[in-house]
Amino acid sequence: MRHKILLDTDIGSDIDDAVCLAYLLAQPRCELLGVTTVTGEATRRAMMASALCRAAGVDVPIHPGAEATVAGDLSPQARAPQAERLAGWDHETRFPEGGAVEFLRRTIRAHPGEVTLLAIGPLTNVALLFARDPSLPALLKALVLMGGRYATAGKPEWNIRCDPLAARAVYGVPVRRHRSVGLDVTTQVAMDPAEFRRRCAGVPLLRPVLDFAEVWFAEKERLYFHDPLAAVTLFADDVCGFEAGAVTVDAATGTTAWRPAPGGPHEVATRVSPDRFFDEFFGVF
Repeated sequence: MRHKILLDTDIGSDIDDAVCLAYLLAQPRCELLGVTTVTGEATRRAMMASALCRAAGVDVPIHPGAEATVAGDLSPQARAPQAERLAGWDHETRFPEGGAVEFLRRTIRAHPGEVTLLAIGPLTNVALLFARDPSLPALLKALVLMGGRYATAGKPEWNIRCDPLAARAVYGVPVRRHRSVGLDVTTQVAMDPAEFRRRCAGVPLLRPVLDFAEVWFAEKERLYFHDPLAAVTLFADDVCGFEAGAVTVDAATGTTAWRPAPGGPHEVATRVSPDRFFDEFFGVF
């Protein structure tokens, strides 16, 4: 059975978004209904998504979304630095303007109970969507988020911190399945540049991903598979273990807190099998 997926992404900052999109495009059980982008330079982020879709030989609707936070402030993530490599890849340059939230709304309503919304960036678009159509969350099959930190100490996770008001709103909305994959597990699936280059060799769809990744590797020594892990859980339930409970978000700082509770409204990933993840991830290419 193919899974209907909508992807909301801030592709172009951390390389894991592009890695995640490539996985979805290669996954035979994924029916990717569309991509929306979020935070600064949303159109350039859409161009990057287009480059990967063209490399995969598929036509997927792509809509640039919100660049400011729900409060109207400039996003802390103003630029998409990996977009500097776009000149080397065929991509669309024109996209529908201002219609990302409406596109998400129409698509979910066209497939009630069938669509999983996978949000791997700041939650601005998702919060705006739920505010525009409060009955919509009940029509989702699932809302799966890469975001938060639930059992380990450290700074608030970036996606939540970029728009904590949006995150608090999204976590306050009941959804049939409300799943979060946070830093507690995603930091356990990582790879150094040399190994990633080796794994990408000979895989056409990963060629543009690796090109974008070189911008990331110029400043970073590791690739953490934050977003791809969230995507893989949609198709391989045994990669992560989840526990039910309730998540709260500090609207000022973006700090997330989680209280385990049977039957709670949120699922949080509490464990991961890195070997199982890498087998599943690279197995689709």
